[in-house]
Amino acid sequence: MTVFFIGAGPGDPELITVKGQRLIHSCPVIIYAGSLVPEAVLQGHRAEQLVNSAELHLEQIIELIKDAHGKGQDVARVHSGDPSLYGAIGEQIRCLRELGIPFEIIPGVTATAACAALLGAELTLPDVAQSVILTRYADKTSMPAGEAFASLAAHGTTMAIHLGVNHLEKIVAELLPYYGADCPIAVVHRATWPDQDWVLGTLADIAEKVQAKGFRRTALILVGRVLATDSFSESSLYRAGHAHLYRP
Repeated sequence: MTVFFIGAGPGDPELITVKGQRLIHSCPVIIYAGSLVPEAVLQGHRAEQLVNSAELHLEQIIELIKDAHGKGQDVARVHSGDPSLYGAIGEQIRCLRELGIPFEIIPGVTATAACAALLGAELTLPDVAQSVILTRYADKTSMPAGEAFASLAAHGTTMAIHLGVNHLEKIVAELLPYYGADCPIAVVHRATWPDQDWVLGTLADIAEKVQAKGFRRTALILVGRVLATDSFSESSLYRAGHAHLYRP
């Protein structure tokens, strides 16, 4: 018996991996995060037990897994996006290790990747940004030492900010000294869902644009010069005259 932590992707049911879909179709027990995972992702399942974890607390989830383990049943534990990023799987894994229950993580398409695709952007352009910082804005859960938002912003590279749309004005204020008022910023609401929407602006006007849209939750913030520039060098990979293993 194995617990499979499956990344269902950002919302579009076609953006789940083949392996993730196969396991959803074959596992006799499915526990899914119903607040973020669309039911379309579960189509074709033949599970004996289908449970929405949005209604449960951690101990109840573990009890379900323990019951399945006792029956020798595999469990598909379905999370949105990629479960290794803000998936709250660490606390579940800690319990499974204590109980000696085997598990496996099946990666998924991240919200960051989905938003970049929607915006038609490469997040790492030569001479512009070669790093991407994935972070969140501190609210109910504080940030560890050394991860203060301003400290991360000081790098000036591309940032993907989770759980921050309700604090957008504070975020803009902390970004301004490092990125400048003309820096491009996008707020994407429910990327790849049927009701997806987004707005692209600058640090100077994004708060007003988001307020007009009425985005309040389930939105990702992307900031960086990569979102609106054609001024960057070509990569070495495809540059004529650049030799490598496959092109001597």
